[in-house]
Amino acid sequence: MFISIDGGDGSGKGVQIEFLKEWLDEQGLESVFVRDPGDTPLGDRIRNILLKDPNVEICPKAEAALFMASRAQLVHEKIRPALASGKVVLVDRFLLSTVVYQGFASGASDEEIAELWKIGTVFTQGILPDLTFILDCPVEECNKRLNRAKDRIESKGLEYHARVAEGYRQAAIVWKKNAPGEVFLIDGTPAPEAVFKKIKGILQTRLNRN
Repeated sequence: MFISIDGGDGSGKGVQIEFLKEWLDEQGLESVFVRDPGDTPLGDRIRNILLKDPNVEICPKAEAALFMASRAQLVHEKIRPALASGKVVLVDRFLLSTVVYQGFASGASDEEIAELWKIGTVFTQGILPDLTFILDCPVEECNKRLNRAKDRIESKGLEYHARVAEGYRQAAIVWKKNAPGEVFLIDGTPAPEAVFKKIKGILQTRLNRN
């Protein structure tokens, strides 16, 4: 099984991923966690370019291309082999995030967004999550939670991140109709334990575990 945790910056992905890793281990399920972009030698270099240098100007299309390259390497080195060996793969973001951030939130047209999705599936070799959990949280609350130095994309401002949040909400509707896997829009504003209870309930149903 391939599981993606997605959502805006500050929506609580990191906490839910930690809960998920611990729960999967308790169920006796061997899992592999990866982050996108990153987690390969090439991916980590690309991640540094994308996030760590606020002085680098990168247009949305160049951003998308860099994310795609890192993701292709991640699928090749980590995700495909792990799935082939029967492991559960848990990823922090995947193709949907590029469609939302570099597509919808960056002002791309519907046609460009559709093309970005189509190209993205080529880079992932057609491998997409079975389950995608999108954490939905008001952008003002997300901003309060980011009590650390912001990276280059996190620093783009509240207006941009409000478009990101709306992009995820619209993407959830589209994915329910068109994506090969299942997508769930989860309210990320309650306490982390309450949020995870919803995620765990869905997973237990899909894994036929109590």
